[in-house]
Formats: sequence, C-alpha cells, structure tokens
Amino acid sequence: MRALWLEDRRLAVREVPRPVPPPGEALVRVIAAGICNTDIEMTRGYYPFAGVPGHEFVGVVEEGPPELLRRRVVGEINAACRQCQSCRKAGPTHCERRTVLGLIGRNGSMAEYLVLPSENLHAVPDELPTGRALFTEPLAAALEIQEQVAISSDARVLVVGDGKLGQLIARTLALTGCALRVTGRHRGKLDLLERAGIRTLPADEVQARTFDVAVECSGAAGGFELARRALRPRGTLVMKSTYAGDLTFNASSIVVDELTLIGSRCGPFAPALRLLASGAIDPEPLIDGRYPLINSIEAFEHAQRPGALKVIIEM
Repeated sequence: MRALWLEDRRLAVREVPRPVPPPGEALVRVIAAGICNTDIEMTRGYYPFAGVPGHEFVGVVEEGPPELLRRRVVGEINAACRQCQSCRKAGPTHCERRTVLGLIGRNGSMAEYLVLPSENLHAVPDELPTGRALFTEPLAAALEIQEQVAISSDARVLVVGDGKLGQLIARTLALTGCALRVTGRHRGKLDLLERAGIRTLPADEVQARTFDVAVECSGAAGGFELARRALRPRGTLVMKSTYAGDLTFNASSIVVDELTLIGSRCGPFAPALRLLASGAIDPEPLIDGRYPLINSIEAFEHAQRPGALKVIIEM
C-alpha cells in the first residue's frame, strides 16, 4: 500500500506492506486523515518515532466484527492491554504496554490502510459527512477538559491559543454558558470564533489574576506564561499543548498561588460524535486544505503556514 513515512524527522511517500490485523483487531481502509499539531511536532523531534504518522482518521472496516463491516468508523488511538496496573488505576490511555496510532509503536492513519483493536472503533452516523467526522478525535480531546474540570455557567474561563485545537476547545466550552474569552495571535482565526459567537481579546488585554480556569493550547512558552498569569489564586491551568522542547516556568508562582496544574489529552469519542452529528458543533469552517496522499508532504508544508487550520489528506 502507499503510505506517508516519517523517519529521522523526514517525510517521504513510499510503498509499505499492507497491515494484517492480529486477533481482536480490524483492518480499516482509510478515507481521510487529518494533520494536527502533534504530527507537526513529530517532524521536529517531539518523539523518536519511525513509521506512518497520523492519528485522526475516518475509514471503512474491511476486516473486523460483523456489526462494523463496511461501516465508516473513527477510532480511539490508544491500544491497551487492559490488564496492567496503569490500565486498572488510570485507564487504558495510560497503559504501560500501550501502542498509540501514529505515535508509539503502531503505524498511523496517513496510509491506505491501518489496523486498530475492534474495541477502539466507533461507527460514524450515516448523516455525518466524512469531513466533519474527521474532527472526532480532536473534538474528544477538547471535551476531555470537562471530564477533568467542572465548568459552571459562572466560571471565568480563558483559552490561550486560536489554532485547530483551541478553536474546538472554545466551541465546547461555549456550550457550558461560562464567561469565556479566547486570545491568540491570528486575526483571521479570532474572527472565526467571533462569527461563532465567542468573544476574543488581544493578549495584552488579558488581565492578571482574573480567570478561574485557563486552558493553554498555543504550544508556545509565552502562551503558558500568559495562562498562568491570568489565573486567580487557586485557579486551574489545563495544559493541552505538546512541546518539542523543554518548557521553563516559575514554579514558585504555582506554589504561592496554590494553582492546580492539569495535563489533558485524549477524550471521549461518543459525545464528540453526538455533537458533530447534531450540528451543535460545526467544524467545517476550520478545514483549510485537502490533498491527495501522493501530495502529503505538500500538505504538511501547508499545515505549517502561519494561520493555517485543519489540513486533510485524502486517500
């Protein structure tokens, strides 16, 4: 099969063996895959991975459980043993022996086929277009924040970052009715949020010690510092960014202000699919480009342009 291959921080389109699903796993013919910031950071050395990148996808099951055969599916990216202490205590996303689609020990979605445990797959509702369904994984990651932090209607919440994930996080938080503000560096992206009824503000207008919750999804050290500074004492800082390098910050300020620092990544697929199918969240305005697999290196170049949003690779 044809696939995009990442090795030594370099991308190449090449022919690789089509995967054979082991017992308990399904063979999925990929229709489309999305490029996210983590994929871009992988090309910069975020994690020493060699193989097919990508973890956002919509595909069709060609071999697997009867109830999913020939159905469009999306898939949770962590393949877990379900038996180790971490699985039992922290859940399958923290399995000690897990593989992760396109990230750890498992080829990803930027190929004509992939394999995943059948239990990881979720059928896409017939009425949900593939382009929207492709946002299931990042939308689930956005929803994970509300699994970890109770967001009340009177909470003052700041999202730092107006990129692909920040756009989805803002849209999910807006559904809570909280006092939400989003700050970022790109006027065009902030305008997208304003058109969705979400209030934005420039970084230099973010008042210190004002917000109950701050979500950092800018991927920049300056974004972390802005989020930290914006929090009131005993506020909560949620980190959604992955960083290729180290992050340096004043740890004393975390202690003195008694801040709660929460890491947040994978989230629940079922509610994400429901929000997309109902139209409560429409991610179509976030699609910035579509490329065939043979032009996927060009797709990555597009995804790294200033102001770029979601770029899709179609098989």
